[in-house]
Amino acid sequence: MPQELIFGLYIFVLAGFLGHHVISKVPHLLHTPLMAGTNAISGISLVGSLVAAGGNFNSVSTILGAIAVTCATINTVGGFLITDRMLKMFRKKGGQRG
Repeated sequence: MPQELIFGLYIFVLAGFLGHHVISKVPHLLHTPLMAGTNAISGISLVGSLVAAGGNFNSVSTILGAIAVTCATINTVGGFLITDRMLKMFRKKGGQRG
């Protein structure tokens, strides 16, 4: 296996474990405010995955980039839908905002 692939897999696995560890320690009351920030990060990862998919480096990067675009899009749209649903709980009855 090429050294770059092993290094990339190492970073991927390390990021997965670190992300799970950080998210599991967040109290439930903070999930809603933090979701708005993670939606922005998901948007940034969507742009990065578009670059990877459209960079035409090789077929593996195009396939992995397309998978990343799909996952990042689902994550971004789902995050905004959930945030909107949670914010509706704090609106006054009758549809008035503020």
